[in-house]
Amino acid sequence: MINGKFKVIDSHCHIYPEKIAGKAVPATDRFYDVTSYCDGTVGMLLEEGQKAGIDHFLVQSVATTPHQVKSINEFIAQSVRESDGKMTGLGTLHPDSEDQEADVLHLIELGLKGVKLHPDIQGFKIDDYRCLKIYELCEKYHLPILFHTGDYRYDNSNPNRLKPVLDIYQGLTVIGAHFGGWSIYEEATKAYKDVPNFYVDCSSSFYYIDKPTAKRLIETYGTDRVMFATDYPMWNPSKELEFFMSLGFSDEDYEKMLYKNAAKLFDIKL
Repeated sequence: MINGKFKVIDSHCHIYPEKIAGKAVPATDRFYDVTSYCDGTVGMLLEEGQKAGIDHFLVQSVATTPHQVKSINEFIAQSVRESDGKMTGLGTLHPDSEDQEADVLHLIELGLKGVKLHPDIQGFKIDDYRCLKIYELCEKYHLPILFHTGDYRYDNSNPNRLKPVLDIYQGLTVIGAHFGGWSIYEEATKAYKDVPNFYVDCSSSFYYIDKPTAKRLIETYGTDRVMFATDYPMWNPSKELEFFMSLGFSDEDYEKMLYKNAAKLFDIKL
């Protein structure tokens, strides 16, 4: 809790087993040309989160091959079980899996509450025909999908790829990370601002934009559709919250963005 009154859910956190984190985090750093503040382990997530006043964490990882799906989902589920109620987990899927429905049913059985997909890291375009079964199943089983969205360097997760999917799967809840389009914020808000089943988080954006731009992006989407998120392990959670809380929204709006929106979408009980 922060300021003695706001519960906080961090809606975008990547975690790794300790034996893998030392390789996984630097690899992501190289991909984005950054140096992560944290080490990617569950222990540091909880430690830094406690310092910042974060109450709950939406945790995830992504499979770069179909063979990783089962083990990653089991790791996420185990981490959630051992978190004493501080975590909610998202599963991973891969477009080249031989049995998408079995993977989906397994993550549901594990108690995971949605799916995280990263088109750039996993190597697919959002509107790739291989992904359509994933969207059908997530719509069928009411599993929200958190997408990495946007990158001026690639054409995998930009609005021209995602918007047609949103138009077709109107019963599918989608969260676009990084205000719906990292590094292409204006293009993203124009494409998605009136799409009712589309939400955004604010992760990995505050280092890239100023406060007036951040506030305008939030106001364009509306505070009912924005979630606070840090993209752990990349940034200092305390500083991310400090920036967010300096944007000047009302207490009611902060309550929505800090925890109520995420709690509703992922059935999180604080």
